[in-house]
Amino acid sequence: MTGFETEFTPLMSLAGGVLIGASAVLLMFLQGRVMGATGILSGLVTGTAPGDKGWRAAMVAGMIAGPLLVLAVTGQMPAVDVPVSWPMIAVGGFIVGIGVTYGSGCTSGHGVCGNARLSPRSMVATLTFMITCGIIVYVIRHVMGG
Repeated sequence: MTGFETEFTPLMSLAGGVLIGASAVLLMFLQGRVMGATGILSGLVTGTAPGDKGWRAAMVAGMIAGPLLVLAVTGQMPAVDVPVSWPMIAVGGFIVGIGVTYGSGCTSGHGVCGNARLSPRSMVATLTFMITCGIIVYVIRHVMGG
């Protein structure tokens, strides 16, 4: 083994996928909006349209409350193991922020909602995200030895 093992939890993964899919469908149905996490958060912070903050605040609160729901159901917080340092997380966040800006959306907006709508732009964006992520992980782990 390489030391980069993960624990796959099929039931938790399925439950999370169903909740993400259902919330994306409901948001599109009820608000006519795409569920892109970065767009929701930036709209909450910048206040893009009047009366727009309520549903955005509810979505962000739901994202934050998710681990608390897991705690209530299972009796323990979900394990989050991040195999990199805080500076690497900050650099990664900065790179993701640049990608979100130039890609006009994030993996949730393009990957979940855009692909479901068969948007060519979202398909290209998602492929770009995934290929870039794979290359960066390979370089950091195998070329740089991180």
